[in-house]
Amino acid sequence: MTQGVPKKKTTKIRTSAYDVAEHLRTPEEMAAYLDAWLEEAPDDVSGIARALGDIARAKGMSQVAKDAGLSRESLYRALSEDGNPSFATILKVARALGVRLHAQAA
Repeated sequence: MTQGVPKKKTTKIRTSAYDVAEHLRTPEEMAAYLDAWLEEAPDDVSGIARALGDIARAKGMSQVAKDAGLSRESLYRALSEDGNPSFATILKVARALGVRLHAQAA
């Protein structure tokens, strides 16, 4: 260090994990979030399943599992990053969440 040159002050930046489920408050926000996934990444099956999982966590995973007729553990597993839910499971979860998947001409 050269004399007379003040030491550079460093600022520590604290980060925290962002959980989208904490920001999905209304059915409209939940539907818009899922719609964005379907629109922006229609081939990302894992991402779409995770989006459904985010919405389920926002609504309460236990209640969604009950409404879908699934165990909470199997719902977590199906909608995890490594999950591979069947289409029947996706439909049950969507119904339990109060969202609908829809089609439109490409």
